[in-house]
Amino acid sequence: MESATGKARQRKALLDVRASLEGRSERDVALAARLSDELARRAPRCVGFYWPIQSEFDAREVVSAWLAQAAPGAPRLAALPVVTAPATPLVFHRWTPATVMKEGRYRIPVPAGTEVLVPDLLLVPCVGFTREGLRLGYGGGFYDRTLHAMTPTPQTLGIAYDALEIDHLSAEAHDLALDAIVTESATFARPPGTQR
Repeated sequence: MESATGKARQRKALLDVRASLEGRSERDVALAARLSDELARRAPRCVGFYWPIQSEFDAREVVSAWLAQAAPGAPRLAALPVVTAPATPLVFHRWTPATVMKEGRYRIPVPAGTEVLVPDLLLVPCVGFTREGLRLGYGGGFYDRTLHAMTPTPQTLGIAYDALEIDHLSAEAHDLALDAIVTESATFARPPGTQR
């Protein structure tokens, strides 16, 4: 099992890799196309996603297009996470491209005064990932707490770049494997029969 210090070193190295990726615009176009396909295939009602920080893939255009493609009588919703307090699950508030934003905790923009929604599919940013669906995040545990608290558990798609793949990550008791990881060149579905 990796020590906290080992994970911190790995996290920093991967963040450095992500910040200096070459061909970023081409990678983003490819990742956006793959993510759009996944949303069409999985057909969620409400997508929870994230406001991009630290060179993360920006999913806002993909989500905006998905919202705009809703069929009459079949509304689609999107929501962004809000940190209400340290060490608590995230709460998702409705987002549209026109939503007024305000500064939230950790200086991350959040919707101002929109209603709380419960997503049935979450896009989860990954600092690093394994093909088995394990994710290295920023270390705050917000997504793990959130997924444990949600019933039923939503579909989960990790969002990452190929260069952030790691061979092995020890799962801790609270870690939940994601259903799939979407990168610019592949969608790595969690192997059948493996535990979340």
